Amino acid sequence: MKKGLVFFMGVFSLMLISQSCSITLNGSSIPPGLKTINIEFFENNAPLVVSNLSQDFTEALKARIRSQTRLSIVRGEANATMSGNIVNYTITPVSVEATGSNTPPIASGSRLSITVNVKYVNDVDKKLNFEQQFTKYSDFKGDISSQEQNLIVLINRQLTEDIFNKAFANW
Repeated sequence: MKKGLVFFMGVFSLMLISQSCSITLNGSSIPPGLKTINIEFFENNAPLVVSNLSQDFTEALKARIRSQTRLSIVRGEANATMSGNIVNYTITPVSVEATGSNTPPIASGSRLSITVNVKYVNDVDKKLNFEQQFTKYSDFKGDISSQEQNLIVLINRQLTEDIFNKAFANW
């Protein structure tokens, strides 16, 4: 009985401390005055263009911020703005396989890489501002056409996690 009471008091104390220090479970650290954010459309300026990449990336970033913060996403004037563009989309071989003495080797594994340039302007706390490139990739085997959309979803998830952490978790 005594152990249960000690445990309850410990949990209660932790709850009080977390309320006063604004600790959150997702690791985000958002200044109290930051209420709104404008996520601008990320244009695809990569040499190799995939038609839905801009829309998919922009929506993935908005979804991450919606689900992990209390911020309202608005158009136009906001306490913070996130903008940028997709600057690279490449498919490169990562492993090769010999096919015979008279034929050149072929790629047995490939890598899809996406690079995004992000500018974050925080009007509430200017020392959190940054402009940085983020790159993520995923390796795959076989033809890209059957796997491309799933790979884009995976890479967008990784990219938005890194961008979120840079902007809101100070990592």
